[in-house]
Amino acid sequence: MENNPVLVEVFRGPVVESRHRGAVAVFDGDGRRVFSLGNIDRATFPRSAVKAIQALPLVESGAADAFGFEDADLAMACASHSGEEEHVARARSMLKKAGLDETALECGSHWPFQQPVLIELAKSGQQPTPLHNNCSGKHAGFLATCMHCGMQTKGYTALGSGIQDMVRDVMTDVTGAAHDIDHCGTDGCSIPTYAIPLSNIAHGFAKMATGTGLEEKRAQAAHRLIHACMKEPFYVAGTRRACTELMRMAPGRIFVKTGAEGVFCGAVPELGLGFALKCDDGATRASEAMVASLLSRMFHKDEELSARLLAFASPQMKNWNGIPFGSVAPSDIFRNAVIG
Repeated sequence: MENNPVLVEVFRGPVVESRHRGAVAVFDGDGRRVFSLGNIDRATFPRSAVKAIQALPLVESGAADAFGFEDADLAMACASHSGEEEHVARARSMLKKAGLDETALECGSHWPFQQPVLIELAKSGQQPTPLHNNCSGKHAGFLATCMHCGMQTKGYTALGSGIQDMVRDVMTDVTGAAHDIDHCGTDGCSIPTYAIPLSNIAHGFAKMATGTGLEEKRAQAAHRLIHACMKEPFYVAGTRRACTELMRMAPGRIFVKTGAEGVFCGAVPELGLGFALKCDDGATRASEAMVASLLSRMFHKDEELSARLLAFASPQMKNWNGIPFGSVAPSDIFRNAVIG
């Protein structure tokens, strides 16, 4: 199998110590490939990066309006949050609006992934609950949809359940890729996840951003979810998280969402473009550098924003004494790219 290109290099002093390979796809709403690197046709699990597409039934079914969900609630339905107090409270509120509580969640419990949040929770003497699960907002959205549509809530995470069939069909329609059992796995939060090409995922997010190729009701729901995330980026991720920071860097101009194992997806609505990328080794430090580098090139006409995005993609690294020793840097293949 041909290797993907090196997209990120890690320097210790002047010497490259590590290299990260990956693939990147940028498409427009008509399905035209605008830019790509590496093998974008290889089956890839997008994991949590596609939560905005998975949330479409929540809006399309009328559940979001029936339960009075605000933009912050919709952003939480698309989130991989840090388990901060505001996230836990928001997930609890979403469930309460739908007439449920945390006992209905089937996502499991885990300690917050962000160390400061974990430490604060441990210091308080509490144990994590399903509300702390980074996917609790998505699951609250699933449950609200089940309640509104009269579907069984128990077992809602299972392959073949009413809500998961609905999500699978929406994913198939938006991405244009078959979501079949031969490419199906189980996600960390217990729902089915399907491996599809990056090219289809990127095209799907371009359709989400532009409405191109979507029937009117779906296009309106997609617009509402994308803009809710851009308006409430804290609820998509959390304090000092890449998704939140990148969307705050250009309010209303960037939608971005990460997924486990080095995946990022998103869209730049003003350019009518969607994108998807995968860091082959699953490293977060590299995937964050990749997505910021990609956005820097997509906004090359806005020199100030492009420079800030490139700086985000090239963080300095320090040792335990605070002494700088190296940096993470996008490779020249990114620096020389012109997109859009």
